[in-house]
Amino acid sequence: MTQRKPAVVLLSGGIDSATVLALAIERGFDVHALTFRYGQRHEIEVRAAHQLAQHFGVVRHIVTELGLREFGGSALTSELEVPRHGETAPEAIPVTYVPARNTIFLSLALAWAEVLGAQDLFIGANADDTQSYPDCRGEFFRAFERMGDLATRDGVGGKQRLTIHAPLSELSKADTVRLAQRLGVPFGHTWSCYDPAVGGQPCRVCDACVIRSRAFASSELKDPLDSGAAP
Repeated sequence: MTQRKPAVVLLSGGIDSATVLALAIERGFDVHALTFRYGQRHEIEVRAAHQLAQHFGVVRHIVTELGLREFGGSALTSELEVPRHGETAPEAIPVTYVPARNTIFLSLALAWAEVLGAQDLFIGANADDTQSYPDCRGEFFRAFERMGDLATRDGVGGKQRLTIHAPLSELSKADTVRLAQRLGVPFGHTWSCYDPAVGGQPCRVCDACVIRSRAFASSELKDPLDSGAAP
């Protein structure tokens, strides 16, 4: 029997990362999921990530603590106001960008991958992210791969060639929702809202909520979170 290769999947608790996790499993990887409690505005997405890891039966799920709130600089890690839909110009880097977040996340994923003997990292950047966030773009991932090969024991020894998989990078959110449906992603265990209301319900008006709502409408699917349920 062919041995399954290990892979590290960044699991935020959102639809994108859940879809990438399901894809990694479909592609034959033994998934090790990595989630960060980095000082974000709420805990709900961490709870969602835990439920997704359990649902898909990952080999191991680690939740790592990071203090990015100490730096601030983002509406997700400070008291800056979360923008409502339409407040950010399409060509601008939004205030929800967390400085160097994916660089930090991927660095820790790389450390775990080297321990596991894994050469594959998965991240849920989609087509919308690649337009808005500099650390979700293909050129960044390719540069990180080169850095990883230079910065690790197995890389410099020629035993490892790091690959960062961003399989959603050319898919819209609606395309991702349809793919997630095919892969059996439990949408009720996912979370998107940047700024949940008191009681833990989606705010319905932040960019992430609006994008999610439009994606489900375009896919002619019902979002279970619309019923008031939370992960």
